[in-house]
Amino acid sequence: MNLRELVSALNDFASPALAESWDNVGLLVEPSPPHTVNTLFLTNDLTEEVMEEAVQKKAELILSYHPPIFTPLKRVTWKTWKERLVVRALENRIGIYSPHTAYDAIPHGVNNWLTKGLGACTSAPLHPSTAPSSPAEGTHRVEFCADAEHLDSVLSKIKDIPEISCLTTLPARVEGEDQTRVSLNCSQKALLEVVAVLSQNSHLYHKMEILLLQKPLLPHTGMGCLCTLSEPASLSDIIERIKGHLQLPHVRVAVGAGRTLESPVKRAALCAGSGSSVLKGTEADLYLTGEMSHHDVLDAVANGISVILCEHSNTERGFLSELRDALTVHLQNKINIIVSEKDRDPLHVA
Repeated sequence: MNLRELVSALNDFASPALAESWDNVGLLVEPSPPHTVNTLFLTNDLTEEVMEEAVQKKAELILSYHPPIFTPLKRVTWKTWKERLVVRALENRIGIYSPHTAYDAIPHGVNNWLTKGLGACTSAPLHPSTAPSSPAEGTHRVEFCADAEHLDSVLSKIKDIPEISCLTTLPARVEGEDQTRVSLNCSQKALLEVVAVLSQNSHLYHKMEILLLQKPLLPHTGMGCLCTLSEPASLSDIIERIKGHLQLPHVRVAVGAGRTLESPVKRAALCAGSGSSVLKGTEADLYLTGEMSHHDVLDAVANGISVILCEHSNTERGFLSELRDALTVHLQNKINIIVSEKDRDPLHVA
C-alpha cells in the first residue's frame, strides 16, 4: 500500500481526534514520497533494539503504540537514543506512526482488551469521548434580534471579532416590528467580545440568548473502563485471572482498608498504562492499571479500594496480537503485519 493510503486507513481504524489533547499521535516520521509499505511492524515501545529488529525484518512502517517523539526535538543527531531512532528510520526509509491514546478510547482498543482479564463482565467508559466534529465550530451560540437602525453597526463590529463562525441573519417579526434575527457560533474568548459589543445597546443586551454547544457523546468510546462482573469473584481469583491474561508471574497488590484477598470484587475500574488521573474518584472495589503514584495508591486503599499494578506497558503490549488480527481484516490482507519479538517492559522482578 502507498504510505498515505495506509495512514488514511489507520486513521479510519482509530481517529487521531479521539486522542487526548496532550498526546502526539499520527504519522511522526515520513520518508520522502512515494513510499510503498509491504510490511507493517507493530510494537508497544520503539527502542533501539526494536528499531534494529524492524530494519532486519525490512519493515516500511512501524506502528509504535507509544509515540517515540513526544517532547519536541531541537535537533536530529546521533547524540540521544530518540534522535538516533529518527536517523535510523529515515536512513532505512521506514515511517513511524503512533496511535497511543486514540487506541485507548476506541471500543475495540487497549482498555477493552484489558477488561478480558477480569472474566465475564459488562463495561462502560469512565470518561466518554465526544464527537470531534459536532457541532462544527465554536463553544457557544449567541442569538439576538436587531432593527434596521442598529443592525449594520452591530454586525460590522461583530465581524471584526476573531473566532466567529456560522454567522446567519434571518428576517423576524418581533412585537409587531420587522427585525433581523442574528445567530452566530463563537469560542469562549470571542463570547466575551460579542457580549461587550451587545452591551452597548441595552435592548440588544437584555434580549440576547447564549447557548452552550455540547458535543454528543460517542457510544462505548472514551478513556478507562468501569466493569461490572457477571459474577462477583474474590480478589485472589481476580489476581490470578489478570496474571494469566497478561502472562505475568507477578503483579503488585494493595488490599483496600477493611478488605482481604477473599473479599468479593463486583465493580472494577481499569485503565491501561498510567491510570491515576483516569481512575481517581471512581467508586469501585478494585483499580487495575499499570502504574500509580504512591500517594494515589494510599488514597485508594484508605477508601476501601484494592489496587492491582502490573507495570505500565504490561497492561498494553498483549493487545498487539489482537491488533494485528483486527488490522489484517481492516486493511483487507493487503500488507504483511508482524509483531515485534524484542519489545518488552523495561522492568522485571529480580
